[in-house]
Amino acid sequence: MSVLFFDIGATLADVSFEDDGSLTFRPRPRVVEVLTALAGVRRGIISNPGAGDAARERARAALDAAFAGQFTEAALLHWGPKTERGIFDGAVASAGVPADSCVFVGEDPDERTVARTAGLRTAAHPVFAQAAVEGRPVLWTRIGLPGGRGLAELDAVANGTEVVPVHVASDRLVLAMASERGASALRQAGFTTDPRGSVEETAAFLLRDDRPVPAPEAPAGEPPEALAAVEGGLRASAAFAFAAGELAGAGPALLSLGPAPGGVYLAAAAGVPVEGIHLPGARPGHTERLLPDPALLSRPGEAPAREAAAGFAPGAPSEETVEAVRAAVTPEVMRAHVARVSGAAPLVEGGAHTVRGRHAAGADNVLVAQALAGRFAALGLTVRLRPFTWRGHRIANVEAEHRVPGSDGAVLVTAHLDSTGDQGAYVDGAGVPRPYDPAADPAPGADDDGSGVAAVLAAAECLAGLLAAGRSPARTVRFVLFNAEEQGLVGSKVYARAAAAAGDSIAGVLQMDMIAGRRDGGHTVEVHAGAAVAGPAAQASEELGEVLARAVSAVSAGLTVERITGPGDPAAGRSDHASFHERGWAAVAVSENFFDGAEPASGTRQYHRPGDTLDDPDHDTGYATDIARGVTTAALTLAGL
Repeated sequence: MSVLFFDIGATLADVSFEDDGSLTFRPRPRVVEVLTALAGVRRGIISNPGAGDAARERARAALDAAFAGQFTEAALLHWGPKTERGIFDGAVASAGVPADSCVFVGEDPDERTVARTAGLRTAAHPVFAQAAVEGRPVLWTRIGLPGGRGLAELDAVANGTEVVPVHVASDRLVLAMASERGASALRQAGFTTDPRGSVEETAAFLLRDDRPVPAPEAPAGEPPEALAAVEGGLRASAAFAFAAGELAGAGPALLSLGPAPGGVYLAAAAGVPVEGIHLPGARPGHTERLLPDPALLSRPGEAPAREAAAGFAPGAPSEETVEAVRAAVTPEVMRAHVARVSGAAPLVEGGAHTVRGRHAAGADNVLVAQALAGRFAALGLTVRLRPFTWRGHRIANVEAEHRVPGSDGAVLVTAHLDSTGDQGAYVDGAGVPRPYDPAADPAPGADDDGSGVAAVLAAAECLAGLLAAGRSPARTVRFVLFNAEEQGLVGSKVYARAAAAAGDSIAGVLQMDMIAGRRDGGHTVEVHAGAAVAGPAAQASEELGEVLARAVSAVSAGLTVERITGPGDPAAGRSDHASFHERGWAAVAVSENFFDGAEPASGTRQYHRPGDTLDDPDHDTGYATDIARGVTTAALTLAGL
């Protein structure tokens, strides 16, 4: 008899720590259905709730609350890190069956690899638990939607079989995990399937290639879209060849999964640092990590986006709100916040520790998240840490909220809290060039994205001041700082995926990514609303951009607003707003003059370098303040203030 062992975070459930210290598990889509179907199979847990007995007791209580009666064999509950095989050996021993009769079900390919070393079989998602029990393979599969068939129809079929989507390229192409049983169901329903390789212990990425490709010739007699397909194939081949060359010597590290929007889909073996591949001339956000999500096709945010767009305020912000923003969001406030998160001042006022970097693999990342949570809590907001694991590191998104009962949706003001210095030049003791080391090398990230973090904090302080003065918003306002953005938007994908699964209603997302880089006299703010998939979310995002433009005009008249929309938006899919577009919500990315590719550029010259400091000549606090004021004014206006 087989025994199933499940990881919890991102596999069985989405996890959050409330500000009172309690732990909550919310079952992921299709999980309860899977567990019910496996009622006759013994099942246990292999998960890491953190160090200490108290953490394990909280996890056990949260497990019982979320999955009452599903995990009843106490001996099959194993708590601890999954970076060494010992915990998996212990699980096999507790099951009393051979190792190959045990299956570890977990989203993280690194953890699945460790489980394999202990002899367990693995599944990348609970939907494929039965396939793993029966020894049936699961493949990365391209799904084609013929004319007249929509994503909703595909969703209806996929969610009834062994298929889990990971990326919607367009209304004609979806990348997914699928067993042959699942692929057969899709074909019977009229969709096409193109299997590209085994999932096993791999992760999927979209690697964009911004280099020009040779102009292809259109096949004779073929429609214009055939030319685009040829060009896409050439770009995908070039991107894959470059990536494979960069990782030469690492064994069978990469598998091409075919053309993707602007590049190539890759399946990478566990531990392969796809995030570290930098193609020549690559624009920001060229690498995107793809996460499995059964709810991805349903785009649950589209209906709220349509309703929220209809309710966006058509007029100018109120004078009272503009005055409050100007008083609260100042250069002095912005500079102080950036100083604390970039190492120019102690992280906590009165403390001694200064930040060296906020890379997701660095020790300071956790300290920064905790400090930011503390600052939000001091404002009287409801604070939650949303933990997740990236390459063995337990990190968290930070969420702070002022909830309004009866709100038709939340207004999100966001940025990413992590940083990197991987474009710097580093040498070893002998002067030989070496790769960036997040544990040792600086990554102050004052602009990217310390400036965005500062703006979110200043916006929260402005709201707190308005609340203290007796003003009441009509909509919930939420401040979110995402982690591991530099690793392919991981934190925002985890967050948006959980929000969709929870049925969260989001009126609009204002994402700030690099707002302090200014040189050569530029004073332009880019507002990116473009999305890969047309529809209500794209339209609502454009209208959200209009609200922001009006707010900027009211509070920061010296700024020039450059609004960029449509599928050709150079920031589409490249910053954390894209994780919300994926699920149908209205979202815009706000940045310095950086993404649009215009020459001469006026954004920072220290992108992903250790020179991205508060004192860098390209760092303009006044410019960042103007942008932060515009975003704060827009958010408060959307909230009814």
